Amino acid sequence: MTDYDYHETQARRRLRSRYDRPRRFVSWTGLFLGMLIGAIGVFYLTRDIIPFSKTDIPFLPKPDVAPWQLSADAKNAYVVAIILDYAHNGDLQRTIQRLVDLRLPTDDPIQAVADIACQLATSPYISTNSGVDAVRAMIQFYKLQNKRGCADDLPLLTQNEPIIVTMVLPTPTLPPPPTKTPEPNITVPDNSTPTPTRTPFVPPTAPPATFELVIANTFCDTRLSGIIEVRVINRNGVELPAQPIRVRWDGGSSTFYTGLKPERGLGYADFQMEQGRAYTIEMPALSNPSTTPLTATPCFTDDNQPAVLSYRVVFRGS
Repeated sequence: MTDYDYHETQARRRLRSRYDRPRRFVSWTGLFLGMLIGAIGVFYLTRDIIPFSKTDIPFLPKPDVAPWQLSADAKNAYVVAIILDYAHNGDLQRTIQRLVDLRLPTDDPIQAVADIACQLATSPYISTNSGVDAVRAMIQFYKLQNKRGCADDLPLLTQNEPIIVTMVLPTPTLPPPPTKTPEPNITVPDNSTPTPTRTPFVPPTAPPATFELVIANTFCDTRLSGIIEVRVINRNGVELPAQPIRVRWDGGSSTFYTGLKPERGLGYADFQMEQGRAYTIEMPALSNPSTTPLTATPCFTDDNQPAVLSYRVVFRGS
């Protein structure tokens, strides 16, 4: 065999072994590059094109969501909750600060309340009694601060007096008494004036409860000791802001509203209990009171730390 034939044989063996060797099913270099490119694409997509917001996930703690980061509709609901809370406690300074923290489009937060009241008053929001009461509270708030809005002149929102129904009934004419001697028919003109009768309007009976208490769980936590956590949702699980919650105890009561802590959810509210007291909870005129009292009794956490028993309550629309 010549040197030429020997080198040609070795070259053919090397060429054949290159194609005969087993192939890898995974290219680690390609996989790494693909994952790197995908991570960069997802980061760009969620930051610039479709920003991710934790407010889209119900019942998820949202410690990094500020009120000014809410959507426009959620901001309107938050403003309603602020004004309802002001109507209950009358703290003007805290109310103004909450409105300023919301970063509304106008520099005047009170005029912004008037503008939002105008939007709600010209929408289906006032088709319910709770919506009418909320807009009335907003009107009263900004009027006290010498502001005006388009909701000022709507009859449905300015008519707070009881309705009186007036009916005019004619005075009946009695026939003459019978006599033995026939008398001629003499027509006497009736100049009497009908007497109006004022009948007071009788309000309809209270509507049936529209919310029911569906969950009342207990938990023991030193960070949330003696807390009643309330969440209000509709039948589809959507959280509802600006909903009144009332707790009662022996010798007192307190009313508060959902939506004032948007970082916990638009339908969230809470109440701090006193150890040893028993409470009942309800949505005024919207639900029946809880039949089992919520008692602030001592408890111990999993790591044997003392605390006060807390409750999680959910009101769901029917």
